[in-house]
Amino acid sequence: MGSSLKSAQFLIESRMRDAMRGDPDAYYELGVVYSTGTSGADIDLVEAHKWFNLAAVRGHEAAQYCRAEVADEMTAREIATAQAAARAFLNETSRRAA
Repeated sequence: MGSSLKSAQFLIESRMRDAMRGDPDAYYELGVVYSTGTSGADIDLVEAHKWFNLAAVRGHEAAQYCRAEVADEMTAREIATAQAAARAFLNETSRRAA
């Protein structure tokens, strides 16, 4: 189990570095990680929606579909929380770039 947790952490950290640079594929892959529990990561639909939303805004077509699928399993409040988290992420990364 420890190996699986380390694998999930490595995957998330690797994709997060790319996401900080605005890579829509990294956004999408983080959405997949959080929506499916890939490599032992915890399933978190709010996080998944956030990442799929960021990828979808950047034109990632598969992310648009996945965002809708995840949203079907969420409450309106959870979706609002995910959208706020996506905006906060964009604000943070734009401040770092400035």
